[in-house]
Amino acid sequence: MHPSEVRNLSQAEVARRLDEAHQEMFNLRFQYATGQLKNTTRLSQVRREIARLRTIMRERDLAVAAGEG
Repeated sequence: MHPSEVRNLSQAEVARRLDEAHQEMFNLRFQYATGQLKNTTRLSQVRREIARLRTIMRERDLAVAAGEG
């Protein structure tokens, strides 16, 4: 998912996707630890997705704070 696509989502939708990404990361790490994970590149993809979602959320928080100040 590209940042422009994430920016078009509502704050609740971004938070939901962030929760899903965290859950997927947990499952991937568990599979990796038990030797069941075949596609290890998915770990870095999900980590980047989490970072992207958190960045968009932070940008929105800063925009709100700047508007109030």
